Amino acid sequence: MLIQKIIQELQDIPEDKLAQLYDLIHYFRLGLGRENSQPRTPGLLTGQLGDAFFEPLSFEELQQWG
Repeated sequence: MLIQKIIQELQDIPEDKLAQLYDLIHYFRLGLGRENSQPRTPGLLTGQLGDAFFEPLSFEELQQWG
């Protein structure tokens, strides 16, 4: 059975990594309940972006962000 294979794999994972694995499994399981809710609608904002949006920021502007 698949659950037994999963348990076998879990037994070979180092103890110090189990908390990370638990979080992954836990939040994955929580997310399963949301899959069937409303699908995401991309593009909630209307309009179009001009070419200037994709131009690199100046050094001064970058400094303000970081």
